[in-house]
Amino acid sequence: MDYGSLSLAPPLLAIGLALLTRHVYLSLAGGLWLGYSMLHAWSPLSGLGAGIDAIIAVLGKPGDARVIVFTLLIGALIATLEKGGGVRGFIHWVETRRWVNNGRQAQWLAWGLGVIIFIESNITVLVAGSVSRPLFDRYRVAREKLAYIIDSTSAPICILIPLNAWGAFNLGLLDRIPGVAPLPTFLQAIGLNFYALAAVLIAALTITRGINVGPMARAEHRAAQGQVLSDGASPVVDPLILGSLEEGIAPRARNMLLPILALVCFMPLGLYITGDGRLLQGSGSTSVLWSVLFALAVAWGLLLCQRLMNLSQLTHSFLQGAGALVPLALILLLALAMGDLSNRLGTGAYVAGLVSDTLPTALLLPAIFLSASLMAFSIGSSWGTFAIMIPIAVPVAVAGGLPAAPFLAAVLSGGIFGDHASPISDTTVIASMAAATDHIDHVRTQLPYALAGGTLAALCFAITGLVIA
Repeated sequence: MDYGSLSLAPPLLAIGLALLTRHVYLSLAGGLWLGYSMLHAWSPLSGLGAGIDAIIAVLGKPGDARVIVFTLLIGALIATLEKGGGVRGFIHWVETRRWVNNGRQAQWLAWGLGVIIFIESNITVLVAGSVSRPLFDRYRVAREKLAYIIDSTSAPICILIPLNAWGAFNLGLLDRIPGVAPLPTFLQAIGLNFYALAAVLIAALTITRGINVGPMARAEHRAAQGQVLSDGASPVVDPLILGSLEEGIAPRARNMLLPILALVCFMPLGLYITGDGRLLQGSGSTSVLWSVLFALAVAWGLLLCQRLMNLSQLTHSFLQGAGALVPLALILLLALAMGDLSNRLGTGAYVAGLVSDTLPTALLLPAIFLSASLMAFSIGSSWGTFAIMIPIAVPVAVAGGLPAAPFLAAVLSGGIFGDHASPISDTTVIASMAAATDHIDHVRTQLPYALAGGTLAALCFAITGLVIA
């Protein structure tokens, strides 16, 4: 059955309820219930049963299951680094060298880490958030600002690099399109990926000029008064695992730096192994999971060798940290189920169909960008958007004798923009987790900056469309 515009109802209901009520779990569940009721002849009871089965089915997909396990292991790693004195030791190490002496320098640290660590977006967010969060709290900079900075330098940076899981995924999609050279097309699209570039540059400008717009200004004012979270806020990470230190442990920077280094360096090795010697063919989800496990092993080995913690303490920290991120894992589980529902309802195909073949060439690029943005915002997945839109948009360029790179860039930019602005995006959720802030507060404070970048990108694609027409 073709649901047409009705296919947008479940994700838009989930997004609207999340923004209005701040109850993300119930909002996603409500969207799933509506969607599966639609699929079962508008029967609420049948829809409820089918929705529950769909959530369980997510765990049956190896890639999705690895993301959920990865989330729990991230919590275990954060707790181990905190309780083992690594985070506190790193802060002392940075401050004694006078690298970070104020709030602005703390923001530049978060931005720089996001730019440098381009292997995988979740690792980028984790490292930049874990390292910078205590410094933001110390210098009374809003955690919402941290979430915005790391969210703006994770996926937007990763999408510009071909030698990571993001590049491998999109090169694989391009390889299936006749008449397109995947790597040259991707490289040509980097300079035209206007939203990704705008997001990174706007974040840098925000730090340089101290630009705080709307909700962010209120968050910064609150943080300056010493109030870390807004009234009624519920941080994605349990505060019990933040800032905690086992009694009698001397803080040491290496107990954080070495596990984080292991986490980052193991990612390309994982891609190489899972790709049978071909980095671009590796499994991103498997490599990320292996990387976190390796980092945990390094952290445990360091603490055991230094006799700072025993196995019982490490196991307790592991379980406490993993348990603290169960709420995040639940959000991701529901968001992944929402993505599957959108596919069944044909949400992506409907949004893609909004780009009519009768549009003038000059309007094709901004139309593709806006369609990809709407799709990513609705389904909460940039990768899902890429998978649907690249096979549609790039052949349009080939058939019309137009350069493929601008059309690829329009899809990639739209996917990142919609994902960046969507409250049901896994990247947005993980950024909230890494900054230990309320998820909806992060969405609200980030949205004005995302809209500014999206507007700028749309204008740039309109100009590019006029040039190539």
